[in-house]
Amino acid sequence: MQQRAINVVLTGVTGTALAGMLVAGVAAASDDSAPEKQFLSQQAVASQEHKTSPHGTLKNGESAAKAGSKAGEKSEKAGKSDVKRAKKDPKVLLSGKTTASYFWDDGSGVNGDTGAPAGGKPMQKGLFASPSWPMHTKVKVSYHGRTVTGFIGDRGPGEPSHRGVMLDLDTYTFRYLLDGGKPKSKYNAGTGEGHLKNVKWEVLSWGHGAGKKGKPRPFGS
Repeated sequence: MQQRAINVVLTGVTGTALAGMLVAGVAAASDDSAPEKQFLSQQAVASQEHKTSPHGTLKNGESAAKAGSKAGEKSEKAGKSDVKRAKKDPKVLLSGKTTASYFWDDGSGVNGDTGAPAGGKPMQKGLFASPSWPMHTKVKVSYHGRTVTGFIGDRGPGEPSHRGVMLDLDTYTFRYLLDGGKPKSKYNAGTGEGHLKNVKWEVLSWGHGAGKKGKPRPFGS
């Protein structure tokens, strides 16, 4: 009887130990498989992201390929714009510097007015006089950062051209180049300055009227 009781106890202890070992084994097996499951899960997420965005994405969700296409379009438009500007910019045929005076000849005889402009067009802003250039030659004049484009519509100045004054500017152009202001009247620039030295001139196109192309020459030469 006593021996049987001991056997029962031993059997119970052994069973409990075996059960504990089995539980530990299961737990260990569960822990060992965790990293593998986690790795597989990360692979699945990466694969899904790759399928969803094959070209990569930007912060605002726009695809890199689409963004590159837009950048290319902008670059192409900018290039076309530069070409258009180059076509619009007139070619300078001849340039130099001279001393310029001012005049306003409208045929009224006021303040030494010698009559209507010789070029056949009425006196106006942007009408200049040259001692030698062909009538209707297109000219751009610049002085201290200010620029005006006009045309040759009259002859002059006369005697001063033999002293290096090779352009006669209308009163409005003269005053604007001087200080950006407006003249006191058509016949008076409203300033003590009667000449502007080192005025830059650029011939943009030669006129078909009477006169000589090339560097300006003194009146009558």
